[in-house]
Amino acid sequence: MSKDYQVLLDRALERIPKKKHSGERFELPRPQVMNAKTRTWVGNFKEICDYLNRDPHHILKFLTRELATAATFEDPRAIFKGKFGRESIGRLLDIYVGRYVICPICGRPDTKIAKEARFLFLDCEACGARSSILR
Repeated sequence: MSKDYQVLLDRALERIPKKKHSGERFELPRPQVMNAKTRTWVGNFKEICDYLNRDPHHILKFLTRELATAATFEDPRAIFKGKFGRESIGRLLDIYVGRYVICPICGRPDTKIAKEARFLFLDCEACGARSSILR
């Protein structure tokens, strides 16, 4: 009887479809950074915000705090005072994604930020988890 079970198990494993991709469906668009004099423009800032499903002002507030500069959001771009490279802005966006987008329980980006009183929570729509966000 165990031999028949092994044959059935092997046949079932053969029918499972092979993975066609690495499983990484979440790829942040690369920021289009342009420098002129003492200003830095991120041309696709609105596209990045839409991809992350976040308010542009929330991301802008995070970036201005981390870069220690002032910035404005003029749809579809963000303008920062000072010269910053694509690598530094991209690295900070990766940090933002790790803190405010990716669910710490299941690791998926299907989350929303909920505010209750003075506290922020990350609500995952994939697994239903609710995690507090440290500012």
